[in-house]
Amino acid sequence: MLKAFAPRILARMGETLIDAQFMKCPMPVLRAAKALRGMGPGEKLRVLATDPAALSDFRDFCKTSGHVLVATSETKGVFSFTIRRKAEESAS
Repeated sequence: MLKAFAPRILARMGETLIDAQFMKCPMPVLRAAKALRGMGPGEKLRVLATDPAALSDFRDFCKTSGHVLVATSETKGVFSFTIRRKAEESAS
């Protein structure tokens, strides 16, 4: 029996980690968006992905959503994205 692939989500030391390796776009961004909705302002999320399209996907996602793409890196085909959740919007 085959098990459905689910990303690993770990929270430690003030940073949440999503292991979205081997997922094709847009899944890494969708997983990140879901995780960010449950996080507090200023908290950090780190996403690991292997899809080369994730680089432009995360840049575009952060630009349109207001979250901050703090850092990106690539090691042996694994991309790492660190995103800081945006501050809550004030009610006028």
